[in-house]
Amino acid sequence: MLNRYPIDPNHVLEEYPRPQMVRASYQCLNGVWDCAISDDPSIPSWYPASIVVPFSVETTLSGVEQKLAPHQTLTYHRTFSHVLSNPQNRVLLHFDAVDHRCVIFLNHQKVGEHIGGYLPFQFDVTTVIENENDLIVQVQDPCDTQPIIRGKQSEKNHGIFYSGQSGIHQTVWLEEVPDIYIKHLVIESKPEQKCWQVRVLANQEHVPVTIQYLDGTHSVHGYSEELLSCQVPEVHLWSPEDPHLYPFTVCLGEDCVESYVGLRTFSVEHGRLCLNGKPYFHHGILDQGYWPFSLYTPPTDQAMIDDLLLVKKLGFNMVRKHGKIENLRWYHHCDQLGLLVWQDMPSGGRKPIQPVMSGPLFLPSFSIRDHHYALLGSQDASYRKEFEDTLIGMVDMLRNCTCIAMWVIFNEGWGQFDSARMLKLMESLDPSRTCDPASGWYDQGIGKVASRHVYFKAYRHTHDPLDRAIVLSEFGGYVYRCNGHDEQKKVFGYATYPDRQSFNEAFFHLYQQQILPARKQGLSASVYTQLTDVQQELNGLVSYDRLSVKLDEIVALQVAALLLGSEEL
Repeated sequence: MLNRYPIDPNHVLEEYPRPQMVRASYQCLNGVWDCAISDDPSIPSWYPASIVVPFSVETTLSGVEQKLAPHQTLTYHRTFSHVLSNPQNRVLLHFDAVDHRCVIFLNHQKVGEHIGGYLPFQFDVTTVIENENDLIVQVQDPCDTQPIIRGKQSEKNHGIFYSGQSGIHQTVWLEEVPDIYIKHLVIESKPEQKCWQVRVLANQEHVPVTIQYLDGTHSVHGYSEELLSCQVPEVHLWSPEDPHLYPFTVCLGEDCVESYVGLRTFSVEHGRLCLNGKPYFHHGILDQGYWPFSLYTPPTDQAMIDDLLLVKKLGFNMVRKHGKIENLRWYHHCDQLGLLVWQDMPSGGRKPIQPVMSGPLFLPSFSIRDHHYALLGSQDASYRKEFEDTLIGMVDMLRNCTCIAMWVIFNEGWGQFDSARMLKLMESLDPSRTCDPASGWYDQGIGKVASRHVYFKAYRHTHDPLDRAIVLSEFGGYVYRCNGHDEQKKVFGYATYPDRQSFNEAFFHLYQQQILPARKQGLSASVYTQLTDVQQELNGLVSYDRLSVKLDEIVALQVAALLLGSEEL
């Protein structure tokens, strides 16, 4: 395969990583680091290799391309300079994602540790940092040998599971903040009240806050921890067709950050998904977020934009981010471009077992109550705690993103447990969005959304007895293999077509004969599998290398016109 996105190892993914809380202070630590892989967990005395951060050690773009075994330790090392712009400032060291367990040392002092491969974390290194610094990160990753949160990662890629990746896989960076500083913003869209609300969380309570917006013509004053309302004369609603965003600035003492918000509402009304109070059909595509030379990490910021622009170009208005949490810039681009996002909680637990894993594909009546932990791979209390903690962290990380319309808690029973309790938790964390508690199957008869997956047979729409909004959250998966764009011997998919014409015809007929009639009968959303090929799973609308789009644009737009042409279908 050809690499569409070559990189400069000394200047990689340098864009500001937190678009809804931007400070002037930013030092990117991505680039070439030293590394060592060893069976010995102690810090090595020398480093035999170089690695390009933030690409995981298994990837081509990292320069290492070596698998990290579950019993091994990966140690990163680099030096860097940092001169404080103000001696009174604090310094925060950020890691946007490290898979899976890590310990961090700065200037030979341990500054912290973290468990979990999907969420950002930071350390205050003010008392440790010097003008010249020595940074060490040690990582272990059990992948699927232990019941951890891991998404689709596997030690051996096969079927619908892909290559595992380890270590630092998102941006590492530094920022300076004043002694009293903004830690987090909680932003809530309230278009029905002609405003948005902001809660400013700081490292001290009851500190004066000023918010400026509408080009500085409006301002709100209050204190940290308070809920502050930013009123607008007329509301300009955000939607995929008109993704309007309101920029604003928050100042707390000497600390100022730039942010933005989109005003919109998500709801379920009369068994339909609604956007801004009106029925809105979610014409979606499944996106695994894998890249051929860098796995979990997009090679460049433009690569993410190109994927999302293609989604828009093909007429989709929604992306289901499957089994993975992206970096914040990905959601920022969805906010700006106008794409709804269904955000999956990454799966975990023990390896799925048959027939539990795929039985409902062939026997729709086959079901399991999710208190049977062992059948669903969720029998380990440590896993259930990690899942719940990660779920809370995911909402905290992404709740300000305008684009997120749906939270997806469990997928196809993998690691499923206590769905009713998890749904209640999710609704307490974020009542502003809809939620799919069990995507595909093992529905526990709860919530406002009924979710279905159909692959090996025609979809026939039936009414939900609980009057929930029905979503076809996975279907399709058609294979058309573009010669020269993959290196796979074994191919996985749900139906195979020999050439471009037959593939395009099948895609159109699928929507015309199954999805459009279901749409007329009350279906609220459809999610085609999938945007790109991923390793052996060659059922994407675009090849894994992103160099060949298999679906004709005219066919895609005809489908979009059928589904989205009128809300009175």
